[in-house]
Amino acid sequence: MVRILVFVSIVLFSSHADDAYERNCIKCHEVLPFSLREIFMRYLAAYGGENNVKVGLNHYFKYPAKDISVMSIAFLNHYGIDHHSKINEKELKQAIDIYWQKHKVIGRLK
Repeated sequence: MVRILVFVSIVLFSSHADDAYERNCIKCHEVLPFSLREIFMRYLAAYGGENNVKVGLNHYFKYPAKDISVMSIAFLNHYGIDHHSKINEKELKQAIDIYWQKHKVIGRLK
């Protein structure tokens, strides 16, 4: 009985230990041929700076469409576009903030 309680506790704890980025981004994107880093660089090239990238990502997750995607037409024709995100606003903001922190270029160039 104690083993079962310990196991259940570990499973529940580990499922809540991941951050919003891990829970909502990694599991879907890990199967795609482009890494999240490469997609980040496309957003950075298209939108320029931190605020614009974050606003662009937020908008895309709420209203995904081919004409506002930063991915190539060939990629979109093969994989399609993301479905409307069911992530809540707070968690979406956290995931985007973590995504920016993990992949930002400023402060990492030498």
